Amino acid sequence: MAIEQKKAVRPFTGEEYLESLRDGREVYVYGERIKDVTTHPAYRNATRMFARWYDRLHQLHAEDQEKGGPENWKWTVPTDTGSGGWTHPYFVAAKSAEDLIKGRDTIAELQRVVYGWLGRSPDYKAAFIGTLGANSDFYAPYQENAKQWYKKTQEQLLFWNHALVNPPIDRNKAIEEAKDVFMHVVKETDAGLVVSGAKVVATGSALTHMNFVSHYGPVPVKDKKFALTFTVPMNAPGVKLISRASYEFVAAATGSPFDYPLSSRLDENDAILVFDNVLVPWENIFIYGDIEKVNAFFPLSGFINRYTLHGLTRLAVKLDFIAGLVLKATEATGVKDFRGVQARVGEILAWRHLFWSLSEAQVRNPEPWTGDYVLPNLAAGLAYRVFATEAYPKIKDLIEKDLASSLIYLPSHAADFLSPEIRPYLEKYVRGSNGYDAESRVKLLKLLWDAIGSEFGGRHELYERNYGGNHENIRLEVLLLALNNGDAKRFTEFAEQCMAEYDLNGWTVPDLVNPDDVSLIRKK
Repeated sequence: MAIEQKKAVRPFTGEEYLESLRDGREVYVYGERIKDVTTHPAYRNATRMFARWYDRLHQLHAEDQEKGGPENWKWTVPTDTGSGGWTHPYFVAAKSAEDLIKGRDTIAELQRVVYGWLGRSPDYKAAFIGTLGANSDFYAPYQENAKQWYKKTQEQLLFWNHALVNPPIDRNKAIEEAKDVFMHVVKETDAGLVVSGAKVVATGSALTHMNFVSHYGPVPVKDKKFALTFTVPMNAPGVKLISRASYEFVAAATGSPFDYPLSSRLDENDAILVFDNVLVPWENIFIYGDIEKVNAFFPLSGFINRYTLHGLTRLAVKLDFIAGLVLKATEATGVKDFRGVQARVGEILAWRHLFWSLSEAQVRNPEPWTGDYVLPNLAAGLAYRVFATEAYPKIKDLIEKDLASSLIYLPSHAADFLSPEIRPYLEKYVRGSNGYDAESRVKLLKLLWDAIGSEFGGRHELYERNYGGNHENIRLEVLLLALNNGDAKRFTEFAEQCMAEYDLNGWTVPDLVNPDDVSLIRKK
């Protein structure tokens, strides 16, 4: 397979990443199998944005090398595998707040290359990969597999996606009652497990090297055949991806980069992941048959602490970008000095500040973990999961209140500006305020519309609402954390301390004065 051909012990370059995707994988869209995702108009620019991500990491490493030894590096770190290479710091298990800060800062810098819109960037699954070395014993008796994948992925920065959720079919039944649909073991062989079934939503999977499959959801696994956590290459025989409609393709066919500047290049196409008797080699297994462990993967592996830091940081960068668009758009439409508009823009900025502050809380207040390793603060991470679902729709609502018809009072295509018949009318009737001519105003507002109103923008609202899991689970897990770590007990004891200071007869503490001398009720 293509990823095995790479010899250098270092991360992929952008060009190497693109070449690695030409591996015969089965990806379907619009009724056809795609021969090459790097050239097909449904995926080609998204692959190039990920290539830009890899190239930027190499630029950051070059900047680090100019500073001298690794102790002076800002963005990258030496591998801890003995390879003598270098890597992204979030692929290495953290031992201090400083390690987490460095990982977070590198995540943020790389997200700026894609304006915060690629949630499944290669370092997203570093949230998982970075646990495999430090917490390999969790995967016993497959702990050696965990160590090997930690080493291999860290050294090359293999791009993993994941699919954890069962298709939303027969949700009123136990998992085992939908065995014809859900991912399960068909048989065991000397070479590995033969697996069939489906998972969703495999975001960005067509553009990655490896697929990670596990279980997450409110319904626990009860049958050994469904107790699975493993990885396979995207070109493994029998692995099929059935993609949703491509916003990139639609943007190319009916618009232009001017009209859909985000859709045209940042569509992480979601897909149905189908396994049709796929052989998963034993060396790719992390959990099999251990029902208790597969149900505990999400809270006990370390993944939840680390994925929330990545998601939180990525959202914070995205809100930096959206805030910039809103500030420019209120200027271009002539409303930036209205008091009410200023208040609503201030609220958008406050949401932005909240998520950056939660990111700071996660990295600067780490939790002790296994051995001398640490994890990002979980309470702050769980708070992000809840508030992101409220913030994103709220921000969209605030934007629509003040930009209103400006977001759709736009010509149909960049070609309209190239028409000598209508260009003069556009210059007169579609011009902006505060020095914005028609072209610059339309360019700005089409970008903002693509961010919040196009099909791409609508998908991102749904994405942010559901990024952390279903809306009940993400709230329930905040309570479960408080019950398990002693916070709930501490909170109730705090309340009880107050309640113990008075009773029916008045104050029960010696430093407060009872009102017997002035009480109108007591005097009766």
